[in-house]
Amino acid sequence: MSTPDLSIQSLFNVKGKIALVTGGGTGIGKAIASALVQNGAKVYIAARKEPQLKETVAELNAAGPGSVDYIVANLNSKAGTDALISALEAREPAKKLHILVNNSGVSWGSSFENFPEDKGWDNVMAVNVKSLFYLTSGLSTWLAKGASALDPGRVINISSTASVTPHAEGLVSADGNGTWSYNVSKAAVNHLTSILAVKLGPQKITVNAICPGIFPTKMTAFGFKNAGEEKLASRQPMGRVGRPSDLAGLALFLASPASAHVTGAHILLDGGATLSSQGIAPRVKL
Repeated sequence: MSTPDLSIQSLFNVKGKIALVTGGGTGIGKAIASALVQNGAKVYIAARKEPQLKETVAELNAAGPGSVDYIVANLNSKAGTDALISALEAREPAKKLHILVNNSGVSWGSSFENFPEDKGWDNVMAVNVKSLFYLTSGLSTWLAKGASALDPGRVINISSTASVTPHAEGLVSADGNGTWSYNVSKAAVNHLTSILAVKLGPQKITVNAICPGIFPTKMTAFGFKNAGEEKLASRQPMGRVGRPSDLAGLALFLASPASAHVTGAHILLDGGATLSSQGIAPRVKL
């Protein structure tokens, strides 16, 4: 039997793959889109704000060697996800997609006693959970086209360490405010990831979730501005916050042949912060 090709070029190859990254104009989505483009993929990024999308497209296309285009989309309803799929079909009439990164997300911080229903709950759950379901469902036949057990279609859901912690108040929210619905929505993303992995496995589509901890993004901007990166980093076991390369490495793994046999995983990407926060206090000698 011949020795298999276990080179990095083979294991992590995404060259020529077609990907859609929602929320791809900034932050985590931009980091993942950049990793795919720099490794030869054809990427579409989607978000609400066209100026940011244009800026990111120009930056990433200049780097190459892959390509990137954008689609303006608002994913707070099924109609919004359907519109994105229709816009993607206009660009990809063959209806083929290799990688779907469900990254679009929103949060809302407010007091426990006066947390708003519409912005606090309805919009957060619609964008973070409902759109993920409808976009994956609507593109599942695209992802299954030509997929195989050795080269499956890929769905990568961006969850959060907030999905596994009961703490809705902290350094990334203002005093007296909490992100009550955000944590719940990300826990739902994890469970939906498991459900979709079971449903789509027979169609040769893998579904996994990345659960980032503290990264410099729009959602954590308050914490970085008020607490400062040094204070945030001091609470991390590794002594630093997350970097784009951390996201890029894991996303490339989940999008490439290296992870063809991985599905239903919820991967913490936080330098051990979540596990450390759950440590057992030392015993006291009596």
